[in-house]
Amino acid sequence: MGTRAGGRRTGPKCIAIVGPFASGKTTLLEAILARTGAIARQNPVSSGNTVSDHSPEARAHAMSVEATFATTEFMGEQLTFVDCPGSIEFSFEAEPVLATCDIAVVVAEADEKKIPALQLIMRKLDDLGVPRIMFLNKVDKAISGVRDTLKMLQPASSVPLLLRQVPLRKNGVVIGSIDLALERAYIYREYAESEVAEIPGDDKARELEARFSMLETLADHDDQLMEQLLEEIEPPKDAIFDDLAADLRDGAVTPVLIGTAEKGNGVLRLLKTIRHDAPDIEATRKRLGAPDENATVVQVMKTIHTAHGGKLSVSRILSGQLADASELFLSNGATAKVSGIYRMLGKDQSKLTSAKAGDTVALGKLDDVTTGQTLSSAKGGIKPLVTLAPPQPVFAFALRPKERKDEVKMSAAIQRLAEEDPSLSLRHNQDSAETVLSGHGEMHLRVVRERLEGKNQIPIEGHPPAVPYRETIRKTAQQRGRHKKQSGGHGQFGDVVIEIKPLPRGSGFQFTDTITGGAVPKTYIQSVETGVRDYLKSGPLGFPVVDVAVNLSDGSYHAVDSSDMAFQMAAKLAMKEGMAACSPVLLEPVMKVEIVTPSDATSRIIALIPQRRGQILGYDARPGWPGWDVVEATMPQAEIGDLIIELRSATAGVASYRAAFDHMAELTGRLADEALNANGKAA
Repeated sequence: MGTRAGGRRTGPKCIAIVGPFASGKTTLLEAILARTGAIARQNPVSSGNTVSDHSPEARAHAMSVEATFATTEFMGEQLTFVDCPGSIEFSFEAEPVLATCDIAVVVAEADEKKIPALQLIMRKLDDLGVPRIMFLNKVDKAISGVRDTLKMLQPASSVPLLLRQVPLRKNGVVIGSIDLALERAYIYREYAESEVAEIPGDDKARELEARFSMLETLADHDDQLMEQLLEEIEPPKDAIFDDLAADLRDGAVTPVLIGTAEKGNGVLRLLKTIRHDAPDIEATRKRLGAPDENATVVQVMKTIHTAHGGKLSVSRILSGQLADASELFLSNGATAKVSGIYRMLGKDQSKLTSAKAGDTVALGKLDDVTTGQTLSSAKGGIKPLVTLAPPQPVFAFALRPKERKDEVKMSAAIQRLAEEDPSLSLRHNQDSAETVLSGHGEMHLRVVRERLEGKNQIPIEGHPPAVPYRETIRKTAQQRGRHKKQSGGHGQFGDVVIEIKPLPRGSGFQFTDTITGGAVPKTYIQSVETGVRDYLKSGPLGFPVVDVAVNLSDGSYHAVDSSDMAFQMAAKLAMKEGMAACSPVLLEPVMKVEIVTPSDATSRIIALIPQRRGQILGYDARPGWPGWDVVEATMPQAEIGDLIIELRSATAGVASYRAAFDHMAELTGRLADEALNANGKAA
């Protein structure tokens, strides 16, 4: 025993701080920075002066809306902490960070409502293979004991939650903690290092029971420890610490430390655990599959556009050395030249001359580099080490500047925002001539709009995107269309007889001709089809027409005055008059929707689907996700626009959905009238 972990890993480390919304992540970062001397004092989140609250949007909504990087030193070692947003709407910020960090600190609390959100985070860490420590926060306010809390939280974790500390209480109030590995008590002092003390006699039995439980879990991965426990031999402390470090690095357990970040309690023990047990850049490089060569390899974790310093690419140096003005290669072989290396402390930066493996730094003015890209000093670059796949957008709005002169400015600003947040999606809807911005929730897009209007000074008008209604017909009709015009010289003459009939839903458009005897010359039949198709772009109800067949059956022409344009006009006239007699009807798109939700909210989700004109197809347990269900339904697209707001409200902010087009369905009555009126057509 004592050699599994291979000793302490030295060198710079990168630690992601993650956890459900309002669990205390930003408060913990403030406490860490204050304890390590990076900031003068710990600022409460309510003050709006924390390192993570450097954006007006974060202050306005009292929540982190982007990843914040802060580098500090502890006991001679460099540690970079990344405060990741807790809301699911901003969770994609953590993706490139988690992929590249050495370890994650998961901030949790004794709140049953936050277990689904915690499970989402733990599953992501599993997927990426990131070791993690849990910091059980707000122990001074917890009603239940920590072991009961861990039993409650365990379903969120695929590996055992290993309790390393138990609270020390006096008259029912938490006054400190007992470290089960060190067998030592620590008396809390607000914003200061805890006082070391002997374990009180009344707590000794409780400590021994909790310690034996910890050792039993460690023995699952250490046969020698198992033998010692069976033989009631006290294992040496250095062997226990070695097992703790080895199991953490292997991802076999999640050690749980306790404290109250708001008062700075438990922070020093957390820092020492990170320093002693966390893996280093070598393990992270191996996890990412980085090449074993001497080249400098850089992984971009976030893109920031600063007001005065331009574009910054916050990056992890995976291997090698990096000097200012170095030339790096992208995976596609393009080159990028570093113009400035900076250490980050929230919005503040300090200039460096170089960076080494393990460092997390901001690189200046890499204009063609985006978040998630891999850079290398190897000529031609290396293959990307991280693949970013943003989740499907669940909320959208159409936007335009209030003043037309700001259109180019708005487009450039959105492009910068999309570089900072790759989960944003922008598209131009040709049918409605709208610019549609999509994201992962109402708050996500609200922050984007606030940045456009605040940071970029562009007043914006926004509204729900137009629904792509279509129209079709119920009846068949025959109609003649004649276009005749004489204006001196050659005139215009085209004459057609067409038959219009409905097709089964989903058939699209068909054009045929049954012309005999050359009533319409072959050279003009294509012109007739062109005129018909042009008309179908906007039918009698004002929407594109689908599922219609048109046959050209007869007509006439003039040897001199007939032309392509004349027959196009004749076809449009015939369609305009004929379609009105075909009993046109409005069609709306219906989507197939798959909703993922915690099981305890499934009944609420099922109840709201019919309220949105949806039809439930069924529901079942979500494969591989204990405590979650998948609900399948069909729902009109018009009802999906703000669906995510109601889903999140019903599930403490964690439900989501995927939607795909399923079919078109007739829309009649009041809803059809509203759609027609909104489109400027009389019902």
